[in-house]
Parts: sequence; structure tokens; C-alpha cells
Amino acid sequence: MSNYPFVRDPFTVIDGGLSTALELLGADISGPLWTAQTVIDDPALLECAHRSFVEAGADIIATASYQCGTKQFESIGLSAKEARDALASTTTIARRAVEGTSVAVAASVGPFGASLANGSEYNGRYGVEWQQVEDYHREKLAILVDSGADLIAIETIPLADEALLIAEILEVLGTPPAWFSFGFADETQTYGLDAVDKAVLSIAGYADLVAIGMNCTHPRHVDSLLASMSELVSGVPFIVYPNHGREWDAVARCWIGDSMSISAGETVKRWVDLGARLIGGCCGVDPLGIADLIFARDSLSS
Repeated sequence: MSNYPFVRDPFTVIDGGLSTALELLGADISGPLWTAQTVIDDPALLECAHRSFVEAGADIIATASYQCGTKQFESIGLSAKEARDALASTTTIARRAVEGTSVAVAASVGPFGASLANGSEYNGRYGVEWQQVEDYHREKLAILVDSGADLIAIETIPLADEALLIAEILEVLGTPPAWFSFGFADETQTYGLDAVDKAVLSIAGYADLVAIGMNCTHPRHVDSLLASMSELVSGVPFIVYPNHGREWDAVARCWIGDSMSISAGETVKRWVDLGARLIGGCCGVDPLGIADLIFARDSLSS
């Protein structure tokens, strides 16, 4: 991974929950486009949210493209061209936020279920023909790969087959650098009930693989998952950006349960010892949480 300009020692810090940063700034992201709604409503606010993570010290920030493709933008009244431009602008806005810095921009690609806004990214049961999943990713990836991002962030994937599909599409598009991060329900299986080995091995052969790992997963599962992954692949960096330990209630559209810190020094050290080389946060982790990760990294380096 040392060939990538965004790499830091002993680990690269990625940003936290963009939704969390936007809510702190007063954004309403309750609609089906989630964070991407701000691309239309208030791009300056979105840029400010990105910048809050840059100022906290993140080495990589992810775009607001997680939840949607062009059809989701069209559903709020945009033309086909306007929808394509809106999706591409998620990278443009992020690039403005990192201007004058060395911070990299990762174009975020969530699972097909995220576009349905019904919580199905947490179970992998989309209720559609597989061709619709393929068409969604093919169109979205074609736009994002050409949008000027430094790498592609494949995030919260519940299904090994979906990860493999995305990898195959990316190979056709030139094999850009990408990380693949799965959402795990527990220490043994993804949200879509695929075993750890099936998930990891589905994309371990991707030619420009930045990292394999997990996000939007409870922090208590991370140690065991990293240990399992290290037995499956060698020479591949791992990426870890768990949520705040709470669970998403798709019906009530809120987080439930208790939060758990991801930035304690001893926790971060364990993850690094287990092979994590990119560490950040997901839902519920704000810029202060990322600043704490920078402090933990500095402590490890001293």
C-alpha cells in the first residue's frame, strides 16, 4: 500500500460519518437521497462538512455518493443529464474541500440496497432481479470512476456476490484503486449472511486493491474479524471504520442502543497489530472522533 500517496504510518486516517457531520451543521438528510440531498439543496454546506474532517486531520474523505445513482436524482425531478452531473459533482464538492491539502478523495459506492432507502443494505435482501443491481452499479461506477476521485470506496457491502460484481465492473473500467469494505452482522458473517471467508476471497484478487475490511460494523466485532481476515489473505492491508456501536432502526429511521468509542489508544493499537492500515469511523463518528484518532496515531508513533 506504500505506493499510494495518501498512506501514513502507522496507519492512514479516513473520515467519519458524513451524515453525522452534516447533522451537526443543521442539514436535513431524512429523505431517500440521504447525504446526497445536500448536493442539490446546499452544496456549500456539504463542502463545509467535508472540510470539518479535513481540519480534524483525516487523510482521506469520502464523497456523498453512497446512497444514490442517477435514478435517485431523477426521482426528485432532475433530468437524466442533470442527474449524471449531480452524481459527478459529489467528487467535485469533495475536491473543493481538500483544495490546498494532500487529503485524498474517495468516491463512495454503497450497496444497491442503500439506494432503496429501506434498510436492506443491512440484510442484503433487495427484492429485485440481479440485472437491476448490475445496471445500477455499472452506470454509477462509470460516472464516479471518471469524476476525478483518487480512489473508489466500496462500502457496507452485505453480499460477497455484489462485491465481486463491483470488482468485475471496475476491471472493465480500468481497475482504479479501490478498497472493499463489508458490513458485518457479527464476528462470523456479513449483513447478508455470507461467511467472512466468502466475502474476503470474493475480491482478494482485485488488481489495484487498496484494502479489504469492514465498516458500519459494531466495534466489538473488529478484533475477531481482523484475526479471521489475516488467516485468509497475506500482504493485503485491512481497513476498519466501524460505527458508534449503535444499530439502525430502518422503520423508526433512528439509531438505537449505546455508543462505543473507536479511538481509545489501546483499541487502535490492537487493530494496527492485527493489520489495520486504514482506520476511521462510520455513522455516529464526528470530526472530534477523527481528531481523537489522530491523537492515537501520534501516540503510537512517539
